[in-house]
Amino acid sequence: MSQSVSNIAGHDGKPLQAALQVDIIADLVCPWCYLGKRRLDDALLAVGGPSLVSWYPFQLNPAMPLAGMDIEEYLASKFGDPEELRPALDKLAEVGKSEGINFNFDKVSRIPNTLNAHRVMKLAETERVSAADMAEEFLRGFFESGLDIGDRDVLSELAMRHGLEYKDISKTLDDDLSLRAVLSQEAKVRQGGVSGVPNFLVNRRLFLVGAQITPALVNAFDRAMFGEISESLVSPTVH
Repeated sequence: MSQSVSNIAGHDGKPLQAALQVDIIADLVCPWCYLGKRRLDDALLAVGGPSLVSWYPFQLNPAMPLAGMDIEEYLASKFGDPEELRPALDKLAEVGKSEGINFNFDKVSRIPNTLNAHRVMKLAETERVSAADMAEEFLRGFFESGLDIGDRDVLSELAMRHGLEYKDISKTLDDDLSLRAVLSQEAKVRQGGVSGVPNFLVNRRLFLVGAQITPALVNAFDRAMFGEISESLVSPTVH
């Protein structure tokens, strides 16, 4: 694993405060990230003990207009005939059910720009609100209810459910420093070699690519904390 990848989530050399640290690189309109998040939750529950989880931004569609794009237009521009994707989406919905996820793709009418959602995620971290809970709210809102998580009012409503104040959300989304901070962090992630999501960096030592199944995550946790560390990726799959 390259040094640049291992340092994407650096904390100025401060010692870790938990036995297990997981840094997640994800986007909030990625169905595999939703699956990966649920599997990570299960893996952390399985191993127990202290853990620290941090979320890092990645935009699958960095050139997406701020207002988002009609889903039919988006799918046609990226994949051709949207109907050809139906079998894959149906299969994904089946996989989601096994993780307690009710993918409802028929409710999704727009693909949002996720930059502001990532900015609210960073605000949650600053305000000591669980980023994992915030990510769950955004992912569930988009994939299960078809909410436009690029819309400021929608983001605010979802974020306030977890204790963030409307004035703080508005200030963050109006603040150019917040914008630059998230873009800088994403650039650092990309410079580290990341080109797809989800990814998991475990104890700054083991880098996992893709929506790993729960047993694979548990095994990786054990390897990172107690076993020998491989310099190669656990999985070659990138979603």
